[in-house]
Amino acid sequence: MTVTQPMLDAIDSFILYLATERGLSTNYQLLVRRVLEALASWLKQDQQIEEAAAVTTLHLTDYLARRKKDGLAASSARVELVAVKIFFRWLAARGKRVGDPAEPILPPRMEKHLPGTMNEQDARTLVESITGNDPLDRRDRAILELFYASGLRLSELITARLENLSLEEGWIRVTGKGAKTRLSPVGGAAREALEAYLTHSRPTLVKTKKTQSHIFLSQLGGPLTRERVWQIVKKRAELAGLGSHIHPHLLRHSFATHLLNNGADLRVIQEMLGHADIATTQIYTHVDQKRLKQVHRQFHPRA
Repeated sequence: MTVTQPMLDAIDSFILYLATERGLSTNYQLLVRRVLEALASWLKQDQQIEEAAAVTTLHLTDYLARRKKDGLAASSARVELVAVKIFFRWLAARGKRVGDPAEPILPPRMEKHLPGTMNEQDARTLVESITGNDPLDRRDRAILELFYASGLRLSELITARLENLSLEEGWIRVTGKGAKTRLSPVGGAAREALEAYLTHSRPTLVKTKKTQSHIFLSQLGGPLTRERVWQIVKKRAELAGLGSHIHPHLLRHSFATHLLNNGADLRVIQEMLGHADIATTQIYTHVDQKRLKQVHRQFHPRA
């Protein structure tokens, strides 16, 4: 026999269950209560439903659709759906309603956030904006050239070592995620910048007792930190008139996107980036498709 119960009373009972029997945190209880009370308010105002037993799958899908229309992100919608599912599953298991109306509802697909990129002219402007021969100028030019030429992660750049760099053959060996090593190409412009830095600037930064074989050194002779490289990239971008939104990972995204735009094979880009799964690299195909659609709209006579 099903015992009907007002929606708000059912929510109170459920939150008490989460606290006493499940031992879940106060913050999680508050999150679930907020989600369920918002649902209860909508059911009462829009559907004239006040009892949990009267809620159907259609009611729930309509509510979730409304939340999406209001701008709720897919990640947040997933969180709300989990709260709704565990609530109605609990009600059905305790005979407080017949069946679980949330069971057939699938979680929303997560949005694919396209990585930001620079266009090729801005990338060129950034790296070529550093023309001085000061040791730090040469170092910073080499950093930017290597980021853009090789698509390195920030962690890979700050841990790059002299013994793993071959300017003659044009490659650098880096250790990426999962302690996996790979060879990344070093193009002509990056080789020139690195050679100038290593010949004329790095020796002036070396401090006998603390310098190791890291390629890039701070003014104190030690390896650069993540924070310092981030600051260098942003400062150089601002000085080049490109604004404050430029960061190291943007150069990595630009490296991959510009390769793809100019015809490079996706599998080759995967190897250069050190992605274990091709699906990770495929995000760049969405960037490329967006560009192609823009070109089509601009130039096709019947677009």
